[in-house]
Amino acid sequence: MKWFFKWLFFCLFFVSCQHKITPEDVVKLNGYWEIEKVEVAEGEDKNYKINENFDYFEIKNNVGFRKKVKPQLDGTFIANDSYEKIKVRFEKEAVYLDYSTDFAKWSEELVKVTDEELVVRNEENKEYHYKKTGAINLTGNGETTK
Repeated sequence: MKWFFKWLFFCLFFVSCQHKITPEDVVKLNGYWEIEKVEVAEGEDKNYKINENFDYFEIKNNVGFRKKVKPQLDGTFIANDSYEKIKVRFEKEAVYLDYSTDFAKWSEELVKVTDEELVVRNEENKEYHYKKTGAINLTGNGETTK
């Protein structure tokens, strides 16, 4: 019986220490994100060492879009005209990103967002871990990119 109460206390402590995402945190999504890994329930995590594409988020007043972009060596990005509309939804204790295109609709739970880290969970319980990134400039002899 003591073991049960210790375990219960640990679980409650862990849950209470989790950071709640606030409406003010949503603006941290804006910018370029590079995927680092995908965690799956079966334990077969996939790590990404090099990425050809980044995700670019632009959200204002809980509405915006996500677009795939390709970084170039001169600090610019190539993007096409396709994008996914996003609506941020606060529901009970969770925050969701509701995506839509002309062809599909789906949601992801926003698990964590900081200035440097983003974690979302899809309906298949896969967690996508991103790190904040920016432009790459290998041609300007160290000059700052715009």
